Amino acid sequence: MSATVIDGKALAAETRERVRAGVGALRARTGVTPGLGVVLVGEDPASVSYVTAKERALAEAGMRSVDVRLPEGTGQEELLAVIARLNADPEVHGILVQLPLPRGLDTDAVIAAIAPEKDVDGFTPVNVGRMILGQPCFLPCTPHGVLRLLERAGARTRGAHAVVVGRSAIVGRPLANLLSRKAPDGDATVTFCHSATPDLGRFTRQADILVVATGRPGTVTAEMVKPGATVIDVGVNRVPDASARRGYRLRGDCDFEGVAQVAGAITPVPGGVGPMTIAMLLENTLRAAERAAGVAE
Repeated sequence: MSATVIDGKALAAETRERVRAGVGALRARTGVTPGLGVVLVGEDPASVSYVTAKERALAEAGMRSVDVRLPEGTGQEELLAVIARLNADPEVHGILVQLPLPRGLDTDAVIAAIAPEKDVDGFTPVNVGRMILGQPCFLPCTPHGVLRLLERAGARTRGAHAVVVGRSAIVGRPLANLLSRKAPDGDATVTFCHSATPDLGRFTRQADILVVATGRPGTVTAEMVKPGATVIDVGVNRVPDASARRGYRLRGDCDFEGVAQVAGAITPVPGGVGPMTIAMLLENTLRAAERAAGVAE
């Protein structure tokens, strides 16, 4: 393997330590403890696992977790009432609704109901609009984490050709916008690809920075990567493996072993983007609490 492995776990640990120190400083100065309302509807195993990891991270950072677990059959009005209650609670500074929601619930309406000042996921139409306009807002956690990983890898974005593969509203679309904005971690020329892009490799081979977020293992292989490129693999896929203790292994959207022979730097799965997503959620929650307390920089 020739590529440098970008250690997301180490960078996330550094970020979480800074957040923990910030939480202590805020509490000492104002008596305020940052609080995050975490809403989980149903018992989807992956969602339960994600929420548990986030709640554990909150506790380690010294934050409060307001845990709201709702049954699978929860109706739209009941869920919106929970959001309204959290919006009105002064001790809740951020709100996270674990996605995906069960069928029958209007995800767009639920996200839109979150107060923008508590939207620490950066998903509400208000914060998305502010991001696109270059106004102050909470950035979506995964794209923000990707920018931090690129910085850690020493990948210069200004003037670079960045190719983003995947058009989700959570990762691909916001990341393409952030990489192209006029900012120290932007100013890239961005090509935006997706499942309907013909001859995907024709575009990915041009990328100085390649971000893959399709949710499909093996999307990008070695021959699709420009030698020396920085590759960020956002995908987390469960691939069956009878030899593994749980019967599966986690794999990204890239063929890691092959791509690592060509790329200059690459994120692993697990241990790359995933830890940074939670770290940025904690950072956003701290910032929300600082703003609410009137001490934000």
